Amino acid sequence: MTADVWLPVPADEIDGLPDPAAGLVYRFWDGGPDFPADPADCAFYVVPYMKGTEIAVRPLAAMTSLRVVQTLSAGIDHVTPGLGDVRPGVALCNARGVHEASTAELTLALILASLRGIPGFVHGQDREEWRAGFYPSLADKSVLIVGYGSIGAAIEDRLTPFECARVLRVARSARATERGPVHALTDLPALLPQADVVVLSTPLTPDTHHLAGAGFLSRMKDGALLVNVARGPVVDTKALLAEVESGRITAALDVTDPEPLPAGHPLWHAPGVLISPHVGGSTSAFLPRAKRLIADQLNRFTAGEELRNVILTTG
Repeated sequence: MTADVWLPVPADEIDGLPDPAAGLVYRFWDGGPDFPADPADCAFYVVPYMKGTEIAVRPLAAMTSLRVVQTLSAGIDHVTPGLGDVRPGVALCNARGVHEASTAELTLALILASLRGIPGFVHGQDREEWRAGFYPSLADKSVLIVGYGSIGAAIEDRLTPFECARVLRVARSARATERGPVHALTDLPALLPQADVVVLSTPLTPDTHHLAGAGFLSRMKDGALLVNVARGPVVDTKALLAEVESGRITAALDVTDPEPLPAGHPLWHAPGVLISPHVGGSTSAFLPRAKRLIADQLNRFTAGEELRNVILTTG
């Protein structure tokens, strides 16, 4: 008996996949208009990366033999709208372990660029202006990480050499770690006024939609920096615009709402806002890690072993 595996990377480019003799038939589909085979035969679906919800969920309703959905992103919000069409017992797995390095790297780049005035230096170079002066440093700052999962921990790894005054951690529920306490989301009102830099690295869920709204932002201290490497809708864009246009806080955003940010949107030219085009995970570090994850999961699948990164099981 055979089962189809849909891959967004050609199988011959992934080392360590189970031998087809194990009963798997590899099909390449990266979101194109035509399916590579009958979706009803697909047992293991690796979702095309960064292709959006419409493509991610398109084949799900017809995948009547489906057993595993594997995303190549840390977030699963682009897949969950289609899970109601999936039969019970399907495991949904995310890509924990794939994006930590590159997302944490960009987070530090956004923090340092924003604090040290790099965008202004670039504009100054374009105009042949020498913009000397004193600029904020990350050293001695307090940093609050909202969403202390594997990416949040990787961000703290990279903050360690920068001599921050302290790092505060927040997750859905409180817990202890070797580095110190992780606070619950309910503690945010008390923690926000203490932070010079607030980093959002939380998944997008109903609980985190517009988490950084008017109340959240108003509790940030004057002059604080908001960094969003999570999902655009975690931040209320209208509320953020009001704060940055007043000059009270600044922001560095790898994700926006709406996204892609359309031409003419006021965020493009809002004072104190640095924007990168959702590139936290899309670096040279992505593909090797994604391939290793796919191979490992499929070897576990064929051996009947427990899969990694199971977020939920349908049904």
